[in-house]
Amino acid sequence: MRVSLFITCYNDALFPQTGKAVVNVLERLGHEIEFRPEQTCCGQMHWNTGYLREAVPIIRHFVKVYQDAETVVIPSSSCVSMMRDHYVKAAEMDGDAKLVADVEALLPRVYEFSEFLVRKLGVEDVGATYPHKVTYHASCHSMRSLHLGDIPIRLLKQVRGLDLQPVQNAQECCGFGGTFSIKNADVSSAMLADKVRMVLNTGAEVCTAVDNSCLMHLYGSLHRQRTFVRTAHIAEILAATAEGAEA
Repeated sequence: MRVSLFITCYNDALFPQTGKAVVNVLERLGHEIEFRPEQTCCGQMHWNTGYLREAVPIIRHFVKVYQDAETVVIPSSSCVSMMRDHYVKAAEMDGDAKLVADVEALLPRVYEFSEFLVRKLGVEDVGATYPHKVTYHASCHSMRSLHLGDIPIRLLKQVRGLDLQPVQNAQECCGFGGTFSIKNADVSSAMLADKVRMVLNTGAEVCTAVDNSCLMHLYGSLHRQRTFVRTAHIAEILAATAEGAEA
């Protein structure tokens, strides 16, 4: 299968290793990966902060870039949530019937990375080896929008050497929420403190998730407290092998 990788602006700017890991996993499974350099942002930052009209040209550009793609894979549940929950609404708001039709035609071919592996490819064992104690943070978009359920857990359980430790109150938010953490810093910090305490209670060496935005928020607190707990996107763990480097 020919897979188009939408890396997201967040990963492109701050976490390029995630995109490399996605490529490693999918190529290991025998798929051809392409990266379309015209890609930009999904428009989530604009939409979520109330700049609805400004998000429409970004959405239109995304559709233009990927309208002929066989499959689009994205290592971020928040970006995929933006597309599934808001792209049609944005196109309708703009009164563009063609854009509505183009979005509706493209969305069934857009997948979050872990969702693509399990729901589209039917693969849970990707041949990974990661000999560490790991806990999984279920991001809000992955749970409440994409309804990934136990998909990431099923993938992690097939990783050789990985000791998966469940986190208490897994449904609780880490407090990031994009600009929420800036506009509501005190509330965000309190939520973060609760989540970090739960992560530390697992005794894990590594905290993973399907969203680097949450992981960045968590790592900031973990690092400031000198806990030595690392964070790694699930793609980095699934890309690790006994012969290669790990996250």
